[in-house]
Amino acid sequence: MEPDTIVLVHGFWVTPRSWEHWITHYEAKGYRVIAPGYPGFEVEVEALRENPQIIVDVTVPAIIEKIEGTLRELDRPPIIIGHSAGGAFTQILLDHGFGAVGVALNSAPTEGVRVVPLSQVKSTFPVLRSPANRHKAVGLTAEQWRYAFTNTFTEEESNALYERYHIPANGGILWGSVLANFQPGPQETWVDYANDDRAPLLFVSGGEDHIMPPAIQQSNRKHYKSDTVTEIREYEGYAHLLPAQKGWEQIADDVLAWAVEHAR
Repeated sequence: MEPDTIVLVHGFWVTPRSWEHWITHYEAKGYRVIAPGYPGFEVEVEALRENPQIIVDVTVPAIIEKIEGTLRELDRPPIIIGHSAGGAFTQILLDHGFGAVGVALNSAPTEGVRVVPLSQVKSTFPVLRSPANRHKAVGLTAEQWRYAFTNTFTEEESNALYERYHIPANGGILWGSVLANFQPGPQETWVDYANDDRAPLLFVSGGEDHIMPPAIQQSNRKHYKSDTVTEIREYEGYAHLLPAQKGWEQIADDVLAWAVEHAR
């Protein structure tokens, strides 16, 4: 039985609002679409900017627990599509036995992916330049946003999306994701790369992504040693904010077709 629900998982520096066009696109195809926010993110972008303590308080286990609670309420396993940090969370959810199939768009890496391109260092530097940011919600300037998220967009497009989507990010989680590759023992972004029971997974990589470049997606894909389908596709000319870039409809249709074909 084909999945009838698509669950969209957002990343950092944005909220479920960043999926607004994908929600209507998939709903028009007859799917039920759910875009859960992180704990406390049920409010709008503007409210999170005014009260960033909600962002400071959130943890990876709490994010996973909340999304898993949503998934448990569904009648059948859904298609899970995650962007950026949401791509890492999608990998964790699949490893935990959720979903009929998963798609990770410009995914943040799960534990053990040690590739750190210079463009990623520059993109995350506003957070990682100070250990004090581990206890803060750290925003990007419009210029930093354009470098990290929208480097292939016009300045006007980038500024409009910055105003509509941008919120600060949890510095502690970002610092933790960096340290995960240097600390012993399983970390919050740990997945079992040899898990033969997880659902099929597709990595989608934007060729011009600065913050999660193709090298990260390729390395993450190569870590998987299971017999389960794990594939990767690269779209040339696409930046990190791929779900909002001109031509996103084709990518949305491509990944949906792949998901329907491989869902189990």
